[in-house]
Amino acid sequence: MRSAAAQFVRFLFVGALNALFGYSVFAGLTLAGMPAMPALVLAYVVGVLFNFFTARRLVFSHAARSSLLRFIAAYVVIYLFNLWLFKLAEAAGASALLAQALCLPPVAVFSFLLLKSQVFRGRP
Repeated sequence: MRSAAAQFVRFLFVGALNALFGYSVFAGLTLAGMPAMPALVLAYVVGVLFNFFTARRLVFSHAARSSLLRFIAAYVVIYLFNLWLFKLAEAAGASALLAQALCLPPVAVFSFLLLKSQVFRGRP
């Protein structure tokens, strides 16, 4: 039980770091004039690579790089989930920056569950 709690705390820390990194990339691109959808795609591409190395090492203590393809596949699913939520928030009247900020908590929870069960399974 202690190991699962420690892993969850590490996930929250690393998740916050990754969310800050990804959102900063998205915000920077958007504020530089890039339309929201291409900015979101680029933020995900850069963020996935950053996230793979931080989550693999710091959260799941998974040394194998062979999980990169599963990680990328999971992030395709995560991206589609984020895009769906983003479109809902925009349709409700949120700006692009607010819409993506609103997506962060549910996407973070979904990401942890998917990564733990499908990418880094079998690790404490």
